[in-house]
Amino acid sequence: MDHTVVITNPASGRGRGARILPSVRAAFRAVGITDLRTTQRAGDEATLVARALDDGATTIVAIGGDGTWSKCATALACSGVDARIAFVQGGTGNDFAKNLPAPSRDLHAMARLIAGPCTEWRVDMGRIDSGPSSHWFLNVAGFGFDVAVLEDTQRGGPLSGNAVYLAASLKHLLRYPGFELVNHAISPERRYSMLTVFSNGLNFGGAFRIAPHAMVTDGEIDCVQIGDIQGLARIPLFARALRGAHLSHPAVLSRRAARFALRFSTPPDFETDGELCHAAESEVVVHAVRGALRVVAAAP
Repeated sequence: MDHTVVITNPASGRGRGARILPSVRAAFRAVGITDLRTTQRAGDEATLVARALDDGATTIVAIGGDGTWSKCATALACSGVDARIAFVQGGTGNDFAKNLPAPSRDLHAMARLIAGPCTEWRVDMGRIDSGPSSHWFLNVAGFGFDVAVLEDTQRGGPLSGNAVYLAASLKHLLRYPGFELVNHAISPERRYSMLTVFSNGLNFGGAFRIAPHAMVTDGEIDCVQIGDIQGLARIPLFARALRGAHLSHPAVLSRRAARFALRFSTPPDFETDGELCHAAESEVVVHAVRGALRVVAAAP
């Protein structure tokens, strides 16, 4: 018998998750789904997923932003349980939704889809290994400029939605100094990079179509490395990234592979789906994990 557990993060979307909670309850109650569990603090998603699976859940519904989705997806993928997962928008960016044919913004449509007949996709995830530590990502992981932007967005402010990321990006666009790395899939030599992104999906930062040819079902990760470009020349390049037209720029290198080996001068900071992380060592490996998730997609 099917058992659906809805996990929602009231803090997602700068409080949007809490505001939509009554609507979430009503939408799922209307289709007979009443097991709704909420996070109380950061990181609760993994615990709630584990408990739901112990209780026999066959479907996990993750409601929140990309961070909530990623934490729920990681917990499910690492559990070894072949339950399915559905993603409902309740956060700031929700970039991963742009890869799926599902009405993730519509609570009632998603509730009906989950409760009724639907198709499923086998969706990949990514994993970053450094020494003994591993960090999974659902949509994107990045080194460099986007870490500075993320740190800025987490300080709060009056903006919401895609405007949060765009404002922070503009603030750091001219001042971010860049870093050096060896990305063996691109070059055996150390290169300067402003931003190196490993993308399972198409978009990041709310509006940037960073990997316009990425597919979440191909068993590979798209790497986009923006190299030695300084000052005002960065502005038109990032404008091109809004529409996915940046890959032809001479300072941009891109590769698609199942595995990337990286070497930094020191253990780097990076972000995975909006979560700040720190590598244990200067050697880092990025993997694609093929078919890690069964994801509710669309009506048959």
